[in-house]
Amino acid sequence: MLLIMVNEAFDLGVLPRVETWEKRISSFGEVDSDANYQVEHAKIAIASGGLLPNGPGSGASRNWLPHPYSDMIYAFIIEEYGSILGGLGLLLLYLILLFRAVRIAGRVEKPFGALVAVGLSLMLVLQAMINMAVAVNLVPVTGQPLPLVSMGGTSVWFTCLAIGIVLSVSRSLDEPSTPSTDVKRPSTAAA
Repeated sequence: MLLIMVNEAFDLGVLPRVETWEKRISSFGEVDSDANYQVEHAKIAIASGGLLPNGPGSGASRNWLPHPYSDMIYAFIIEEYGSILGGLGLLLLYLILLFRAVRIAGRVEKPFGALVAVGLSLMLVLQAMINMAVAVNLVPVTGQPLPLVSMGGTSVWFTCLAIGIVLSVSRSLDEPSTPSTDVKRPSTAAA
């Protein structure tokens, strides 16, 4: 029954992106430069970056790399700032974000706050890892933006919301723990 519903959805055009996903997965690893135009130029940008930084504004890939400010921003960062400072440095910053969220989660008293902090930060870090893996051709192109770095609309909003929620959880660490609900009642001594 489920298979019939999925086939009907394809026929009605409800899921038009599935065909694109299938093409991306089937063309992953092929040498055809037309199918993997973005990835091929991202690899050229990474190779021209080298180990040490060339300096900001020195990258030429922004002139021919499609969407150097969103999908392939990691390749563009490596081209201008090198693979040590730009590539590994950015990776280290995302891992520090995850480490800090795990520390917050370890110190929070309520389990819900801990799960929210770890879940949201893990979502951001995994999204960053996927973007980086696409730029270095480890996985097929996904279209995931690099959180806090890529230019974008909806992604920036949700990234800011996620970080704000993690900060809200960490703010509960600064507040003193609430006193118990036992209320001391004045004694009514009989005189």
